[in-house]
Amino acid sequence: MEVAEMRMLRWMCGHTRLDRIRNNVFRERLEVASISDKIKEGRLRWFGHVKRRQTIEPVRVIETLEVEGRSRGRPKITWDERIKQDLQRLHLSENMVHDRNSWRRRIKVKDY
Repeated sequence: MEVAEMRMLRWMCGHTRLDRIRNNVFRERLEVASISDKIKEGRLRWFGHVKRRQTIEPVRVIETLEVEGRSRGRPKITWDERIKQDLQRLHLSENMVHDRNSWRRRIKVKDY
């Protein structure tokens, strides 16, 4: 995903990989954040929205459902596991979601 993003940013600036210009230069020039960081921001924003809902809401009931069966190979990373990783990386806790404005400020990804 990041490779495709950088290819587009280089194309927008009129450069190729042969020009050997670092990725950060393109991000600063175009004033954009990493697409993976923006996806993480959206995921955490949705997490905050869901956690602020009442526990009887359908979106909260789905949280407790167990998936049966098993596919071949390594288990996929679940949404809960991914959220826990994101929270650890940003040094956040689940209790912080109740203050919506503070939560939005903490998860906001700064565009260059």
